[in-house]
Amino acid sequence: MVLLSPAERDAVVARLRRAGCVWAEDETRLLVEAADGPEALVGLVDRRVTGEPLEYLLGWAEFCGERVTVEPGVFVPRARTALLVSAATAVTGPAAAVVELCCGSGAIIRALARRLAAPRLLAAVDVDPAAAACARRNLADLAVPVFAGDLFDPLPAAWRGSLDLVVANAPYVPTAALDLLPAESRRYEAPMALDGGPDGLAVLRRVAAAALSWLAPGGHLVVEVGEVQVDGFRAVLAGAGLVPAVVRDDALDATAMTACRPGCGRHAGPGRAARR
Repeated sequence: MVLLSPAERDAVVARLRRAGCVWAEDETRLLVEAADGPEALVGLVDRRVTGEPLEYLLGWAEFCGERVTVEPGVFVPRARTALLVSAATAVTGPAAAVVELCCGSGAIIRALARRLAAPRLLAAVDVDPAAAACARRNLADLAVPVFAGDLFDPLPAAWRGSLDLVVANAPYVPTAALDLLPAESRRYEAPMALDGGPDGLAVLRRVAAAALSWLAPGGHLVVEVGEVQVDGFRAVLAGAGLVPAVVRDDALDATAMTACRPGCGRHAGPGRAARR
């Protein structure tokens, strides 16, 4: 941590604000805490004003009340994805077998490990070796295995038909809309973590198509989607033999979809989120 005079701190805040940082005061505090000397702080501020994500500079992101390690290129967990955690928790009973696909930093499976009742199996998968390595570091203390590979492919065959929950924050931004993302996402996060193909559902279609054979009867797939994609993905899920439901949280501006393998009971949703 660097000790700054009030004038020096104000100068950093002003520079960040000029660069478009909405929460310049908070960012200044975090950068000052992260720097191990004046030169290091100058370097961090220089990188931030050019658009590098704050989380990469700090080395962590806050998600569901925990600091999760994030490394350059690895998808930064978003606050809205807390809805995915809530939706998954609501449909999952005790002693569940849970797998997170497209895990990135492993933030979701880590949050679920804290919320689910005595899960009997937790695992995570990402096709990007860098993301898988980052997730392993985040999940080491929980002894959660992380597989590097494409969706379900690297999972043990013995797990087929036995998973109670599959959760995925798969890429769902349509390719043509990538240029509309904030510059720090476009320039610094791995494209494979963002690009969902022509309509944003290319990866999610593959997840849905395979999910039925991996879920146990009554098991659930839970994913995040864009609100405008709900009707299209509902049809995809139904066509894959799953029973879909939608969970929306306007405060988070987030939409999740749950899909049950037939054999389940009611479709639960987070207590304060609207279902439709």
